[in-house]
Amino acid sequence: MLRRTLGEQRIALVAWRLLVLQNAHPAVGAGVSQLSTYRSHPWRRIEHTMDSGRRLFFSDREALHQEIQRLERSHRRIAGVDGQGRPYTALDPAVRVWVLVTLYEAMTALQALAGRSLRPAQLDRLYREFRTVCAAFELPDELFPPTAADVPGYIRTTIRDTLEFTEAAQDMLYTVLPRAPAPRRLGRLRPAWPLLRRLVARFLTALTLADLPPEFRAKFGLRRSRGAAVLSWIVHHGARAVAVQLPDHLRYRTLPDGGRARPRQAAAPRPVRAPRRDNRSARLAAFYRQVMDQTGDGQLTSADFEAMAHNVCWPLELDQAGESAVYAAFDTWWHHLLATMDGDGDGEVSCEEFVTTMLAGVERDPDYLARGLHIAVRAMFHAADLDHSGLLDAEEYRTLFGGSRVHPAELTHGFRQLDTDGDGQITEEEFVRGFIEFFTARTESVAGTQLLGRP
Repeated sequence: MLRRTLGEQRIALVAWRLLVLQNAHPAVGAGVSQLSTYRSHPWRRIEHTMDSGRRLFFSDREALHQEIQRLERSHRRIAGVDGQGRPYTALDPAVRVWVLVTLYEAMTALQALAGRSLRPAQLDRLYREFRTVCAAFELPDELFPPTAADVPGYIRTTIRDTLEFTEAAQDMLYTVLPRAPAPRRLGRLRPAWPLLRRLVARFLTALTLADLPPEFRAKFGLRRSRGAAVLSWIVHHGARAVAVQLPDHLRYRTLPDGGRARPRQAAAPRPVRAPRRDNRSARLAAFYRQVMDQTGDGQLTSADFEAMAHNVCWPLELDQAGESAVYAAFDTWWHHLLATMDGDGDGEVSCEEFVTTMLAGVERDPDYLARGLHIAVRAMFHAADLDHSGLLDAEEYRTLFGGSRVHPAELTHGFRQLDTDGDGQITEEEFVRGFIEFFTARTESVAGTQLLGRP
């Protein structure tokens, strides 16, 4: 029952509502605001969340425990002090329980909003299955509502006593979608994204405001207009009426057995363009925006390099030592850039500082890249070399750079470009050379210049 409820395509209708409730917890909101890249990369963050949920709720026990261990390693780095001077950590058991229980509550809300509230026996069954998965987190039982019947009271009490209208919660409601970049899979509709984005943002904001718990809206003075209430009724009742008529491969995003209902199709490879002369400045600026500026604020800080390290580790099954090596390497790269590029001493590196100093550095010093970039690149290579062979095969390369947002043809093209001797494997030196060429080649006629896709 848990898998059938969570795997339905309709669950997306309450996803934004779920994110608002989770981010209204002060600890979650602080961590997201200070350390997450959701503002500039919302689709990637959603993709990571969906992939993690699939591993937690649609896999076997071994994969479940591996995912929990990966989450704990990642969350161990999410800690600090919020804007009011309160310490927070993502490993706080009470915070983790809130995040988990809101997921269960979202499943029950989905049914209620569609006019088909689950009966007490169904709620008990769903909650038992949910708690079976939660038991693998080894969180204190007393922090969870004892039974399904106690969940509504737990939600109301937490809203009343704990939740705040945090910056992150406000962003989810009003800011993220109106500024979101176009999804890569938008295809030919990409030119229409500025208009579509406004429509999607208005729709989701109205739907979310209508669907949030009444206690939440009352506490923070959020108005549920009559129009939004009508929209919610039409959307949820209509979606359910359609869903029950669909075959499973259309009704479910993930089937109850854990398989994908429909393989997701990534965007087609970009067409090849004629090479241009000495376009290093444009190439480095693109690398700055697309790869390095993870927070999307136009400045590089240590948070951007932590986010890059996180994205390297995310698809890989690394132990604590392996993840620590990647984070340490990216930290070394950051401090090298900070020491050489932060001309105004503000602790940040702008795009102009990055491009200007990088071009000057590689021109005057043959070892400039070796003191920073190479260290991070070699750490990526060793992390992706899962069989410790000293070589990357095509599958390891896909694991490192792939995902549903990258077309397989682009991955194959990139692998073949870096595999300069054509033996079907990439050595560490071939891997590093590709990054050297990206930063130093004056034209796009060499393999390394295509790290961001075909020119």
